[in-house]
Amino acid sequence: MVLERQNVPGVALIDRYLARQIAIPLIGSLILAAMLLVLDKMLRLFQYVVDAGGPVSVVWRMLANLLPEYLALGIPIGLMLGILLAFRKLALSSELDALKGIGVGYGRLLRVPYFYAVPLMFLNLAIVGYVEPASHYRYEGLRFDLKSGALGAAIKVGEFNRLGRNLTLRIDRSEDDGTRLHGIFVQMNDGGMSVAATAEHGQFLATDDEDTILFRLERGRLIQDSAKFSTPRTLAFDSYDLPISLPVIDQFRIRGVNESDELYLHELWRVGYGGGASSQEQMLEAQATLNFRIVEVIMMLMLPLLAVALAVPPKRSSSALGIFIGILIVVAYHKVNQYAEQAGSQGRLDPILALWVPLVLLSVLIVWMYHVLAHRPGGQPIGALERFFAKLGKALRRATRGPKPA
Repeated sequence: MVLERQNVPGVALIDRYLARQIAIPLIGSLILAAMLLVLDKMLRLFQYVVDAGGPVSVVWRMLANLLPEYLALGIPIGLMLGILLAFRKLALSSELDALKGIGVGYGRLLRVPYFYAVPLMFLNLAIVGYVEPASHYRYEGLRFDLKSGALGAAIKVGEFNRLGRNLTLRIDRSEDDGTRLHGIFVQMNDGGMSVAATAEHGQFLATDDEDTILFRLERGRLIQDSAKFSTPRTLAFDSYDLPISLPVIDQFRIRGVNESDELYLHELWRVGYGGGASSQEQMLEAQATLNFRIVEVIMMLMLPLLAVALAVPPKRSSSALGIFIGILIVVAYHKVNQYAEQAGSQGRLDPILALWVPLVLLSVLIVWMYHVLAHRPGGQPIGALERFFAKLGKALRRATRGPKPA
């Protein structure tokens, strides 16, 4: 009796079992891929924020806005690894042979992987089409605020700090989270008048005017110099309030200005193909970005076939070469698409040909690999590579073992 053709509870049990086998490595691979990408970026962001003198808390906001970009790559990798590891486990435990023996072939088993692949494909489309552009814009906004000082600049102890265009400040020591400053030197130019002062202590105070703060100095000396004075004026004081005009902070640009990465899918279509571009360069960039996002999402439909084709090792072998090749194919295809997008946006290649031809070629290769595994008795799509690496491994083991004792 062929179980595949019968409407029996056993088929539903097999589907649920396979769904559980895919879910655990899929979720684990997705979290692991996202965390590795985040950790790689975290150290550089900390260094960037510290060098810019901004608050460390902004690092977490910047990382949160980078997560959609990482998920756009992590979801395909997690999907491919989840399916591959689940089918590999079935193959190594001979469960896959038992399922084929009762008539449940690869075509029937692929229903569950596509049950994951199709919803994840639409989720990834929403991420790359709408979530990632908005988060990219917010990320660039945070970088702009760091450079302009809108997030608040940290005053570094023992260094000369430029606060705005006309104020230079140096302090020797800071207490109470920066509310009490000691060993102060301040120099300011305002309307042709130069003011230099030293003080033992000081603190910043707010005023009713949002554009002005007071720097209250205690026990120090002040020198004023101007073209109106015949000689510089000096003043010894116990307390002196120095008004400081806050610098005018430029506004961040609107979303999508000369940045196609920040445009939504329908906006890219309007700019690239709907006549909404202001220049030829803008039109090509929108076309390349639009096609890049679409082919990256459509490729997810081929990942279940690729994962199954690479999951089954040769008989009496537990080689993990398929896992390595699967990750290599997904990452290499992503890099090829990135190069094609760049070349298309610069006009060196046609965006459609540059991005769709690799998709078609890789899809044909994946379909062939799946056909060899599923429809040829004993077929192994990467059998030649398996044999080559098996021989290479034996040669390396003989070389590292050394000569046999006499």
